[in-house]
Amino acid sequence: QVELAESGGGLVQAGGSLRLSCAASGRTLSGYVMGWFRQAPGNVREFVAALRWSSGVTYYSDSVRDRFSISRDIAKNTILLQMNSLKPEDTAIYYCAVGRTLVVRLESTYDSWGQGTQVTISS
Repeated sequence: QVELAESGGGLVQAGGSLRLSCAASGRTLSGYVMGWFRQAPGNVREFVAALRWSSGVTYYSDSVRDRFSISRDIAKNTILLQMNSLKPEDTAIYYCAVGRTLVVRLESTYDSWGQGTQVTISS
């Protein structure tokens, strides 16, 4: 079982930046996908970005593709989500997840989830 711990959320003004981190512990991540999802009040949880740990291949939702960047720090078993040009509609709880998934945008294919970190963007 992989345990995940997110950090880096907060309150910023529109146009600003934040960087989220997700540290994984408990096993090697080789063969796993690590992803970020978010859930705004009243909305379903949606896919944001994902990264295949072994290859480094990345995936993004259309709404964040040109503004967010996902990367990994192999030595620290951590993924990072750099969020730039933030908009009020990016306000949500952001969750880190891990799984051996072939369908990276589908949350049900992930096995372990973090507790989430709040991101609030003021207009």
